[in-house]
Amino acid sequence: MNIHKVCQVVRIVLFGTMLLFYPLSVSCFASDLAEIRQRGVLRHLGVSYANFVKPTPEGVSGLDVDLMRLFAQHLGVKYEWVQTTWSQVFTDLTGNLLISGDTAKNYSGKLPILGDVIANGLTILPWREKLVQYSIPTFPTGVWLLARADSPIKPISPSNNVELDIQNVKGLLKNRSVLAMKNTCLDPTLYGLGQTGADIRFYTSSENLDEVAPAVLDGVAEATLLDIPDALIALQKWQGEIKVIGPVSPHQYMGVAFAKDSPELLDEFNSFFKKIWADKTYKKMVEKHYPSVFVYLGDFFEGSREIIK
Repeated sequence: MNIHKVCQVVRIVLFGTMLLFYPLSVSCFASDLAEIRQRGVLRHLGVSYANFVKPTPEGVSGLDVDLMRLFAQHLGVKYEWVQTTWSQVFTDLTGNLLISGDTAKNYSGKLPILGDVIANGLTILPWREKLVQYSIPTFPTGVWLLARADSPIKPISPSNNVELDIQNVKGLLKNRSVLAMKNTCLDPTLYGLGQTGADIRFYTSSENLDEVAPAVLDGVAEATLLDIPDALIALQKWQGEIKVIGPVSPHQYMGVAFAKDSPELLDEFNSFFKKIWADKTYKKMVEKHYPSVFVYLGDFFEGSREIIK
């Protein structure tokens, strides 16, 4: 049985016995660059999300899958996708069992480490930076409010001041039902929506963020929070059925996450990413999976932006 399968078995046993033998200390080794090269495999932790990670009958595809495959090739090792969930992904990377509050995360116990890197359209958020170390930003994002096309909520008139736009959007939310998801980039506590008078409803049927937009179309709520990459897909998939009201967050960025004890792997990725940025390889990958992002956030990809230096 290979090490990944061993870790999966140990993890299942730990979950079942945790309350009896708490705290526990179990790990399948955390891996920095030398260990990964010795093992010969890069384990990519990827939550199924938008066009970043998409399971297919043949395996898996998406922007971050292509990026990690190319990084594994750069390292001279094989690529392995490790499917995970939003609630488990940081534990799978760090081995730290997490107990979550509204926006804070606390360590409580240990579980096996199942992967070397997280890449699935992962927004850089302060609470996440306490758990992991991020690469240089790889993708622009932000959170928008979207509503059904028949909603009386009218889109704001954009200004040149994003903070003013956010306040104008929030001013429309009193007594309006808004769908959100806890402990993700769509967590309303991150954006102060509790003070708007909105009827906040949490999507709990699954942890799949791709199900939020169709849930709104099915009438679960009048509007929803969506990050920009997912919103672009929703606007294309349900043309004429959904509309953008405006932003609820300032500009944000996504990145690739590494364990804090993998500094050499992080440095190697950053060097690799700068190279494929400079030679336009990465831009071609983005064009394949997110062609419409250049209409809305094209400035991020122009020139040698300071953000990737």
